[in-house]
Amino acid sequence: AMSGEGGAYRLRCSLAGHGQDVRGLTRGLFPQGGFVSVSRDRTARLWAPDGLNRGFTEMHCMSGHSNFVSCVCIIPPSDLYPRGLIATGGNDHNICIFTVDNPAPLYVLKGHKNTVCSLSSGKFGTLLSGSWDTTAKVWLNDRCMMTLQGHTAAIWAVKILPEQGLMLTGSADKTIKLWKAGRCERTFTGHEDCVRGLAILSEMEFLSCANDASVRRWQISGECLQVYYGHTNYIYSISVFPQCKDFVTTGEDRSLRIWKQGECAQTIRLPAQSVWCCCVLDNGDIVVGASDGIIRVFTESSERTASAEEIQAFENELSQASIDPKTGDLGDINADDLPGREHLKDPGTRDGQTRLIKDNGKIEAYQWSVSEGRWIKIGDVVGSSGATQQTSGKVLFEGKEYDYVFTIDVNESGPSYKLPYNITDDPWLAAYNFLQKNDLNPMFLDQVAKFIMDNTKGQTLLSTSAQFSDPFTGAGRYVPGSSSGSSMIPAADPFTGAGRYVPGSTSNAVAPVGGVDPYTGMGAYQSAEAKVENIYFPKKDAVTFDQANPMQILGQ
Repeated sequence: AMSGEGGAYRLRCSLAGHGQDVRGLTRGLFPQGGFVSVSRDRTARLWAPDGLNRGFTEMHCMSGHSNFVSCVCIIPPSDLYPRGLIATGGNDHNICIFTVDNPAPLYVLKGHKNTVCSLSSGKFGTLLSGSWDTTAKVWLNDRCMMTLQGHTAAIWAVKILPEQGLMLTGSADKTIKLWKAGRCERTFTGHEDCVRGLAILSEMEFLSCANDASVRRWQISGECLQVYYGHTNYIYSISVFPQCKDFVTTGEDRSLRIWKQGECAQTIRLPAQSVWCCCVLDNGDIVVGASDGIIRVFTESSERTASAEEIQAFENELSQASIDPKTGDLGDINADDLPGREHLKDPGTRDGQTRLIKDNGKIEAYQWSVSEGRWIKIGDVVGSSGATQQTSGKVLFEGKEYDYVFTIDVNESGPSYKLPYNITDDPWLAAYNFLQKNDLNPMFLDQVAKFIMDNTKGQTLLSTSAQFSDPFTGAGRYVPGSSSGSSMIPAADPFTGAGRYVPGSTSNAVAPVGGVDPYTGMGAYQSAEAKVENIYFPKKDAVTFDQANPMQILGQ
């Protein structure tokens, strides 16, 4: 089935509004033809089709989460709320419920102990949530009715099935579970990595997508009917077209793929590395959200297609994208063997096929478009520059997302250990927890903390409030490698800055003007016998672990 049937999808519009990655999308019930988006910028936005042209207008921006918002779904209309409700889940462990006309939450559901990363609604106002705390919860109005326990890692995807009482959960433990009335009835195995998305085809069949770059079609009875390959990296989301079995997927290979009759009929590349989410509107248009914070809508309808100028602007942006060969999305690249520009005279054999050429020492990537019969440039292949990890929370460790996952070798002969780290974490605390968890010598504390700081240079976070500023974690804190222009007074490092406490030094040394450390600077209170305190040792209260091996611990 080539994309000739029903025409190919082309850009309808690009919508800027979110300040960071768009992580979740769902089609809205009200206003008709609209949708809701959620983002790492901590907001949810309601978009309505704009009557005059081919775009959408932001109706309002909803805030209620204190951290990234990662998922969204619509709760169908009821007598009380005839326009339905909007549910959003976030990294603050909460679920916020909004009405369609108020930017503040109607109420907040608390109960999960970690990021809520998936939501699905059923009949009669039921809501199913999946979390990194390895549980799913069933809510009715503002109450948690039951908790589904059984997965051994984060639950990335949840769906309520049309048949009464049946629910699906997909997890980083690589399995999917079918639940009936709170009991696990069946476990579906087959995926080789984290299950990231689920979509319902009928009462009897559903689809799943995973970090193993495959999509699987399953029967409720347990049988895997088909495996679809096409993506070259993690698949983050999957969405089904209304009234048929065709579907769309998006992933970490910068692409949106449209599947018809079991084949990948069209591949649309985007100028962003991570295409996090997609949803299909009632008219068949596809909405996608990506790590560049832009929402893009694609359509088969010639009436709704963007103007030639907008399409050209989109293609220009795409052609200027830099593709990091390390991601492996274009296969192994051997620069010496690549042909020149003349290679683009030969037509491609299928939609989305990629071809690399070398022009004046530069490697360019092109993709074949069947509908237009031409090669479209999708970017320049560049050597990666130092730290490739963008702060998109893409690295997975034990099924959860982090900004970085470092591999640390404590000694040459021994094993290496993984240290997950978010730029919001305190490097010393992260180092301390890492040493505790792996039962390593506490003497390494300074070394590990310094390693973290050296390897996350310049990653600062948006300051959230200017009122009270904590010297270690506040907006004015010292951030290794950052210029001090971000805060009102340049912050001196409390540990290594000029104003730090130096054992044996007289306390009337002239401290530099600027962020004087309130604990160890000149104005600090000092007892008759000032001594350097270690804030981590001795440890007088119990340490809790999210995940641990009790047998090993007891064996110590």
